[in-house]
Order: sequence, then structure tokens, then C-alpha cells
Amino acid sequence: MSRTDALVDKGLAAGQVGTFAGAVMGVSTVAPGYTLTASLGLIVAAVGLKLPAILIAGFVPMFLTAYAYRELSARMPDCGASFTWSTKAFGPYVGWMCGWGMVMATIIVLSNLASIGVEFLYLFLARVSGNAALADLAGNKAANIATTLLFIAIATVVAGRGVTTSERVQYVLVGFQMIVLLAFAVTALVRVGAGEAQSGLSFELDWFNPFTGITVSAFAIGVTGSIFAFWGWDTCLTLGEESKNPDKVPGRAGLLCVLSILLTYLLVAVAVMMYAGVGEDGLGLGNSANANNVFGALADPVLGGTAGPLLLLAVLASSVASLQTTFLPAARTMLAMGAYGAFPKKFADVSPRFRVPAFSTVVAGVVTGAFYTVVTLLSEHTLMDTVAALGIMICWYYGITAFACVWYFRAELFTSLRNIVFKFAFPLLGGIMLLAVFVVSVRESMNPDNGSGASIGGIGLVFFMGFGMLCLGAVLMLAARRWHPEFFRARVPVRDETVTALIPADAA
Repeated sequence: MSRTDALVDKGLAAGQVGTFAGAVMGVSTVAPGYTLTASLGLIVAAVGLKLPAILIAGFVPMFLTAYAYRELSARMPDCGASFTWSTKAFGPYVGWMCGWGMVMATIIVLSNLASIGVEFLYLFLARVSGNAALADLAGNKAANIATTLLFIAIATVVAGRGVTTSERVQYVLVGFQMIVLLAFAVTALVRVGAGEAQSGLSFELDWFNPFTGITVSAFAIGVTGSIFAFWGWDTCLTLGEESKNPDKVPGRAGLLCVLSILLTYLLVAVAVMMYAGVGEDGLGLGNSANANNVFGALADPVLGGTAGPLLLLAVLASSVASLQTTFLPAARTMLAMGAYGAFPKKFADVSPRFRVPAFSTVVAGVVTGAFYTVVTLLSEHTLMDTVAALGIMICWYYGITAFACVWYFRAELFTSLRNIVFKFAFPLLGGIMLLAVFVVSVRESMNPDNGSGASIGGIGLVFFMGFGMLCLGAVLMLAARRWHPEFFRARVPVRDETVTALIPADAA
């Protein structure tokens, strides 16, 4: 059996994405500008000066798991990525739940991205127009929801016009936000050196040590936020079928993306800590008034009134860019689930003109809009809770993928030193770390104080948006088994020396 015999040709445009373009797509989905302004306050609230240490701690399982993705993608480049690989490793039930976790994580972050984009749109308009009242529109629920839905609709249309359109847009948006972020960090450090910072902090290597000065619960909460900060690099892997060299390009792009993001995060984190400090007053990162929008508070003080709006525009560009590229993995996972029979066949529809999963893209947009509307009406602190909930979902499907790598390659793990390291040790350690963070995060999410304070029946809203979504997925999986039993009749994949295939029980 050849490698491609076990994979379904879904009609996507092949040979479109190179290593650099894939990495740019990954960076765009991670959205460093948006992610930092949304997560720095959350992480600092949990761990204070240990912010750099927690960023590194969140990076480690992501880096280790990236090797699991690389090895699986090299063997089976498939747009279903985590769903396809976990199904081939563990069977249809685990695969379905892994795919569900990936899709719902994307829906959550899409709504979050649109919300941040709207907030920074009105902030930017208020700054450049001199009309401060415009910034208040982001807090008006009716205006906020209407504008967010418009953002989602536009992103859905762009994502539906093909991966090359997405690629061209991203070069501009990603380049702009990275340049502004680096300029912001360097300027902040220059101001610290000139004695113009309020914090009075001096650089310390202990900030990078995660083994001192942090409780277990604080560490787990911080790492959950840190893992969220790295989420999105796996977009490179969902474009495997559209890559120029499917065996190598996706894995290389993923690793390049993760390393680039880590360096950017550490530079910006150290710069803002040394400039603003982690206190609860003024510009301090621990100030609850700044928690959801760190850059909104620091833009003018660091860059000045003239250049300050550029940082707001960079975060807006980051949100818009990520909003558009984040549709790619969600739609392609649903496409794969439709193609293999886990979802209704309609999800496998591909636009003959643009060669993208048209129906799945539209569904992702509609569900994102509905989710955002409901959660916004339910809670006034959507952003903080969705960030925390997303960490739970990420640990779920990344962790399953890491373990899937170990199990799928089990017959060849110890045939070479390379296999021991990249197919066994790295994925196993990454999976164990993600499992530990998942368990602690679910437990901590039940406490409303570990999120925005919003709760249902005394249980934190974060729990319902995170673990509750997985429980909902289990219920929907049972319904899917009733209406689409063929996928669930498949045995744990039959495997030869090169690849696995999903074999129905009645055909084995």
C-alpha cells in the first residue's frame, strides 16, 4: 500500500504553500499582537514577575508536540491533521472527539479575535479622530455584536476565496504587526534605560525560572494562558495537502513559526514588564483595568501620542489577519471529517472555482457568530473567560495528537536514535505535560475566581466553555454514530510498514 492509498483526495489546490508562506500563515493565526494584549494581563495576574518563565513553560509542550505533528504530517499529509491522525492511531471515537476539540477551540478563538478586532477598531478611530466617545462603542453590546458579526462575515468571504488570496493578504498584515511590535519593545527598553519607566524594575534572570516562587495552581493557570499564546502554529500542518512538498514543508513551517513566536514574546514581555511593572496601579500589568487590553493602555505612554495609534492599528491588523487564517484549520478539519464520514458528507464540499471547503467555511462563520452573540449576552467579561477556556481545548486535542504519534509509530520507535527522540521521547513528554495542565486547568476552571467571576450555578463560566464543550461533543458524537454509523464501524486502523488506512469492520 502506498502512502496516498489511505488518504482521500479532497479536491484542494495542491502545491500552493511553501515553507516561508506556511510559517507566515502560522504566525498570522497565532496573532502575536492580539495574543499578547489579550493574555499578558491574565498571565501576570497569576504569576507576576514570572511572566517570561511561564511563556517558556508554555512553549516547551508546544515545541515538543510540534515534532509529533511534523512526523505525522511527513507520513500522512492530510488537512484533517489531528482528527485524521488520532483516528488512524486510536480509532473513530477518539478521533471524532479530537476533531471536535480542534473545531471548537477554533470557534472560540475566532469569536475572541473578532471581539479584539472590534475593540481596537473603535480605539483606533477614537485616537485618530479625537472623538473619545467612539471608543465607548466597543462596550455597547448592540454595536459590539453587530460590528463583530460584520468582521466575521468579511473574514468568511476572504477565507472562501482560496489559500493564495489568504497568503498574499498575510504577508502585508503579518509584516506590519511584527515591525510595530519590535519597534514598541525596543522603544520601551530605551525608555527604561533613560529612566522614564514607572516600574523601577531591573532585569533579573530569576524571571525565567519556573521552579521558584509559583504555586502549582498559579503555574497551571499561567501555563494555560501561555499555551493559548502559542496556539495556531498547527495551521501550517492543516495546509499539508496544499503545500509544495507535503512531506517536509508543513513540519518545517511549524517549527519555524513556533521559534519565531517565542523570541517575539520574550522580547515584548521583558520590555513591558520593565516599563510598566506588574503592579495593580496605573500602567501596571496587574491592574485589572488593563488586563484585557495591555497595549491599549501602553500605546501612548511608550510610543507617544503620534506613533501610539500605530500599535493599536497593529493589534487590529493582527486580529483581522488571524481571524481570516484561523478559518483555514477549522474549515479543513470539518472538510476531512466530512470526507471520512465523521460529519455529514455536505461538509466535504469543495468550491470548484477556489478549491477550498466552501460549506465548512460558511458553517464555521455562522457558528462563530452565534457563539459570540450568546456568550456576550451571557457575560460581560467574554474575553477573559474565552482565553482560559481555549487553553483547556488546546491541551485536549494537542495532547491527543502527541500520544497518537507515539502509538501510531509504535512498531518503529526504537529502530533508530532519531525515532527514539522525535517519534517517542518528544511527543510523549509533550503529551504528558499537556495532560497534566489539562487536568489542573479543568479543576481550576470550576472556580469563578479563576476567570472573570461569571458563573452558572456557582461553577465558573470557563468550565462550561472549556470542559463543558467537550461533554457536549461526546453527546453529539453519540448522535453522529446513530445517523452516520459507517465511520464508527471502522476498526482501529489496519497498518502496514508505511501507512494506516481506515478499514470498515465488514471489509476487514
